[in-house]
Amino acid sequence: MIKEIEIVCPPGQQEDEGALIKIAATALNISPQKISALKILKRSIDARGRRVVYRMQVQVFMDELYVPETFTVKYPDVKTAKPVIIIGAGPAGLFAALQCIELGLKPIIVERGKDVKQRRRDLANINKQGLVNPESNYCFGEGGAGTYSDGKLYTRSTKRGDVNAVLKTFVAHGATEDILIDARPHIGTNKLPQIITSIKDSIVNAGGEVLFDAKVISLLVEFGKIKGVELANGQKIMADAVILATGHSARDIFEMLHHQNILIEAKPFALGVRIEHPQEIIDQAQYHCEFRGPDLPPSYYNLVEQVENRGVFSFCMCPGGIITPCATEAEEIVVNGWSPSKRNNPFANSGTVVQINSEDVKGDMNDPLRMLRFQQEIEKLAFKAGGGNLVAPGQRMIDFVENRISKDLPENSYLPGTKSVELKEILPGWINERLRKALPAFGRKMKGYYTNEAILVGVESRTSSPVKVPRDKETLQHPQVTGLFPCGEGAGYAGGIISAAIDGINCAIAASKI
Repeated sequence: MIKEIEIVCPPGQQEDEGALIKIAATALNISPQKISALKILKRSIDARGRRVVYRMQVQVFMDELYVPETFTVKYPDVKTAKPVIIIGAGPAGLFAALQCIELGLKPIIVERGKDVKQRRRDLANINKQGLVNPESNYCFGEGGAGTYSDGKLYTRSTKRGDVNAVLKTFVAHGATEDILIDARPHIGTNKLPQIITSIKDSIVNAGGEVLFDAKVISLLVEFGKIKGVELANGQKIMADAVILATGHSARDIFEMLHHQNILIEAKPFALGVRIEHPQEIIDQAQYHCEFRGPDLPPSYYNLVEQVENRGVFSFCMCPGGIITPCATEAEEIVVNGWSPSKRNNPFANSGTVVQINSEDVKGDMNDPLRMLRFQQEIEKLAFKAGGGNLVAPGQRMIDFVENRISKDLPENSYLPGTKSVELKEILPGWINERLRKALPAFGRKMKGYYTNEAILVGVESRTSSPVKVPRDKETLQHPQVTGLFPCGEGAGYAGGIISAAIDGINCAIAASKI
């Protein structure tokens, strides 16, 4: 017999099978000896009461054999199959490629950046010397921005596709099985590179191709139908279907589409700062205790406030994390955050941003690149304020709200360094004022949040794409170009690793019908 029940255990017992079996036996009013196995289906932390506990949905096997699930993948050989070109090797592109293989198509991924191993050198140059390679950075390269932006797998996109299938694919390529059960699954930036490389190897071993340092400069279109792509080295690759999965920072691709008179649209996005606290402040607020202890993970938060009819919200929260420089061009400051798998750094950071609508930005309302230009302008202002070498402008939280420059800045995780600046000199007034009103309100919601021990680092500007590449709802094809499938975060259809992966799968299925 198998029964599914919820059990509750204190921290420290969440991975102790013997302890969990005893708790389940008590809940079922049976002897622990009757339980042959226990399978955890879902696990979450409940910190709402005075005592923090783990809540688990479990299957209890009573006098019945439990056969653990195996996670292996065997893909068909598609070396000589019909090709599909995929532009971009981020989550959308990689999962589109895997789905193509399952459908008997040969994926050809063209990625402007480098493989993981070579990409690491360019990231070191960014952090140590302030040098940005526009083709290989935190956004461009094997795995895309997802490889070096934490590996958070939490998503609300459950209606778009099979989330569990995506998670199982990650497990089959090296991720821990914990991502299948945790309420907020997370891989960690230190583990993602080898998992991404394993996915790439599956694609190549099945007969697909992955081309690095392969920058697309033109789409080949004849009579409204896609025919292939042209690369910067002059090479032309031909196919009847192209999946455009370039990510939200490939500005030159948006420029290329506009130049080729392929319809794109300006899209709202959000902009603000990355806020970092000592992790212990967040732990004390969320766990209601002075010290977290070793049996609980670093805590996270999610904060939202409506200020003057506009949302101000935390975004991409990284417990035990690091703030990273994510510019893709020279003389820009863009910050993001990530955490290692253990989330064992002393700081917690989160993007804290204000929603920007089309009417907020001056300029020609018919210009599809208007929001992109605005984003770029703010990033350049931040670079100028920092003084160069990717030094970022920063301000203590209460100083920011009370409109005074910080005499000094707290220790923080941003490796290129921070400079004390009044952020109102960089942020547009209406963003600045909404942030100033939201932060004390966040402090009323979460004890200890509103403190001068927290630093605001500017600017968090790549929350999503400022451009949308339209597509038909049913066919997922561009309305002007048959065989072109705008895909993922860069085209405006995803907002994270899982949703991008699902969109890649859906686009591959659509491309198979060409």
